[in-house]
Amino acid sequence: MNKEKRQKIFEILRNENPNPTTELEYSSPFELLISVILSAQATDVGVNKATSKLYPVANTPEAIYELGVDGLKEYIKTIGLFNSKAANVIKTCKMLIEEHQSEVPQTREALEALPGVGRKTANVVLNTAFKQPTMAVDTHIFRVSNRTGIAKGKDVVEVEKRLLKFVPKEFLMDAHHWLILHGRYTCVARKPRCGSCLIEDLCEFKQKTE
Repeated sequence: MNKEKRQKIFEILRNENPNPTTELEYSSPFELLISVILSAQATDVGVNKATSKLYPVANTPEAIYELGVDGLKEYIKTIGLFNSKAANVIKTCKMLIEEHQSEVPQTREALEALPGVGRKTANVVLNTAFKQPTMAVDTHIFRVSNRTGIAKGKDVVEVEKRLLKFVPKEFLMDAHHWLILHGRYTCVARKPRCGSCLIEDLCEFKQKTE
């Protein structure tokens, strides 16, 4: 895909949604971090449902740590993998208290050292909470990038690197939100909704649907 096409694609996505953001509900970097940890292999809707009960009761590292693993499980048991997630969140809260003065760190290395935080989670937090131009490649972004031709790659790290290289700088801050939303609602996995896609004529996917 050439530079001009990418420019046009992101101009269209920006015009449609000038201020995209995550669909996770949060009111602090810490809440965002916990929500993203909980969202692995779960829906944002499911996570929001659980955290809408959790955060009014406990929304600081100290308060959640105080709940303990069993106490936290009561709030998040509707979310997939809740046992391991509860253990990771409690360990993460302990590390934040002991090593980061209860603040969410603003570097990839420090974030990835937290239990339950991988590269994708770190990228979401860096981008959404701290306005760093990172690219959190999930299954939606991986699919959209490869399918459209915006940035092809055989694994998520390769797609991430190519997106950072190829997405025009003016769009880098918001690009991952646009691509996630596009993959979630239009360029869906089984049968993409090409007929209602704003960028259909710019997309290089060969097997377009009606």
